[in-house]
Amino acid sequence: MTPTQGPVAVLGLGTMGAGLAGRLLDQGVQVRVWNRTPERAEPLTKAGAVAAARPIDAVEGTSATICTVSDGEALRAVLRGPDGVLAGGSYPGAIICASTVSPDEVVRLVGDEPSVLDVGMLGNRDHARSGDLRLFVGGEERVFTAGRPLLDMLGKEVVHLGALGSGMRMKLLLNLLMGIEVQAMAEAAELAAVSGLDRQQVLATIAGSGFASPVMAFKSKRLAAGRYDKPDFRLRLMAKDLALATEQAAAAGLHLPLTAAAAETHLRATEQGLGDEDCAAVTRAIVPDTGVGA
Repeated sequence: MTPTQGPVAVLGLGTMGAGLAGRLLDQGVQVRVWNRTPERAEPLTKAGAVAAARPIDAVEGTSATICTVSDGEALRAVLRGPDGVLAGGSYPGAIICASTVSPDEVVRLVGDEPSVLDVGMLGNRDHARSGDLRLFVGGEERVFTAGRPLLDMLGKEVVHLGALGSGMRMKLLLNLLMGIEVQAMAEAAELAAVSGLDRQQVLATIAGSGFASPVMAFKSKRLAAGRYDKPDFRLRLMAKDLALATEQAAAAGLHLPLTAAAAETHLRATEQGLGDEDCAAVTRAIVPDTGVGA
């Protein structure tokens, strides 16, 4: 059974998972969903999805399972936990790991499962919902070929990079760049403020200049407004991904000074309680502490 010949399970209904499930429903695909907090499934069940209480129940009768949970621990529970996809033995369909985790962890968790892809997704919730993601895929050629019709429903660009783990490696590289770029712009804005320049004017200048990437132009609006709720990408997830990139580099004997510095700043921001805000809230970890001392 190929991934487009039967229902598809989506495990994890955060920003991206909910968007992917909605996209599949729009394309006429039968969708089964699971989320750790069941209320997240309600909008999708109203649109026609079937919700399950456990991952192993969600994947019953499906041809593909897309995992979009937040980290390696959650992915391990979804796949290998007592209620996980593999709790009853090998899964007969395709497992698509779209959670951003260590590339090595993907390989360890899936073991000798015959049909597995890891997919690095580039885009936001709107892109997931409209099928405009860019997808970077790792896995065997035969598995990629079989899964390509399903991936084409979800992305405007689908690129096979090579062996399993390649998709995660590309995703970590992309998030490394985003984390550094947003932090650099935040630092420039804070320096502008303490130097007597108009912070919003500086951000608008950066966003409209040739120095800014598209993500910097996008995030400049959050920095200018100082609004970090309803996150596009949570700061704690950026902190996780920067830490993973740093670990990957260290394992290869490579020192990445900018990445290490950004990882430290994002960790400090999560320790300040900013983890569930948008990643642009890293700017708050840059501003000096002006609290009253002892």
